[in-house]
Amino acid sequence: MERDIYDEDHEAFRGLVKDFIGRYVTNEAIERWNAEGEIDRATMLAAGEAGLIGLSVPEEFGGAGMLQDYRFRTVVMEEVIAAGAGSLAGAFGIQDDLAVPYLVHMGTQEQKAKWLPRMATGEVIGALAMTEPGAGSDLRGIKTTAKKVDGGYLVNGAKTFISSGKTADLVVTFVKTGEGNRPDAFSLVLIENGMEGFEHGKKLHKMGFQGHDTAELSFTDVFVPEENLIGGTEGMGFVQLMMNLPLERLSIAVAAAAAAQAGYDWTVAYTKDREAFGERIIDFQNTRFTIADMSATVDALWAYVDRALLAYKDKKLSAEEAAKIKFWATEREWEVLDAGVQLHGGYGYITEYPIARAFLDARVHRIYGGTNEIMRDIVSRQIAGKR
Repeated sequence: MERDIYDEDHEAFRGLVKDFIGRYVTNEAIERWNAEGEIDRATMLAAGEAGLIGLSVPEEFGGAGMLQDYRFRTVVMEEVIAAGAGSLAGAFGIQDDLAVPYLVHMGTQEQKAKWLPRMATGEVIGALAMTEPGAGSDLRGIKTTAKKVDGGYLVNGAKTFISSGKTADLVVTFVKTGEGNRPDAFSLVLIENGMEGFEHGKKLHKMGFQGHDTAELSFTDVFVPEENLIGGTEGMGFVQLMMNLPLERLSIAVAAAAAAQAGYDWTVAYTKDREAFGERIIDFQNTRFTIADMSATVDALWAYVDRALLAYKDKKLSAEEAAKIKFWATEREWEVLDAGVQLHGGYGYITEYPIARAFLDARVHRIYGGTNEIMRDIVSRQIAGKR
């Protein structure tokens, strides 16, 4: 089914993305990222130069100024994932969907001027640190504290499962600045690489996204100056997180749809080329029926995601709707990719094939950004009128 949400500007931008992929997203590069467990800085700098990151950064701070039109980000995800580079798409997503928005939407003018120009170029890599060893979806259970001292805060605690955590230069960090677990007891602070007491812990080995680093972080009496308090107001951290969650969950849904589309395309191409018992795999009835189901699922998925993209553009995507599309899209992604692996046979189990990498990458989509169980609880509570 033909999609109709893009105009000439988006398609022209798609050409730029494809040009970047042709130059930098090679099989050799993907193998290197997977072997090293991270995206090299040169690639991020090249992406910045090509204008593929920092899309929402205002022009006055060196960005593309595409603040509300998230469709440009969707184009990047579609093309990079279609190239079999899920880890690179993940690195771009952490930069543009998790780190940058807190500065663009909530940062002070001084914070924007200091960090956004270099984040748009890829010189500064950002990360978001919320999850802790003992606190995941229940963020009010965090233990990392920021104690007020003269001129700033002393931060103590630890974070885990932090995407881009090993390579990050700037970490948007969720901390406790008050007593209890009321919303106003939490704040967001910017912790910079090189601050005394801030340690990038071990790089975590994952089943998917092997080319994108995930790490533990630790803070021991890290002095964070007052000017690094996001927005300049203490006690706003929980509210600030809630403000960005619809975008974070929409971005996961978009990545899921892009991966499902890519998986479908790879599977059709493979079954047309591969033969068994003297026939193409696609000529077997079971294969055709499975591919028909995959095709319908992908079409429905894009229709839903595209509607959400337009709602976000018009500032009408609620937290509940974002939660709904996040869990529905990632469940459908899993179904499509699982079917694709099956139709690839033994080759679907080999990580040299993009369908295998996408299958492994997809597993975390139902976990991060809030587990799908939590997403269902959010949606069902809203339906029931229970907060």
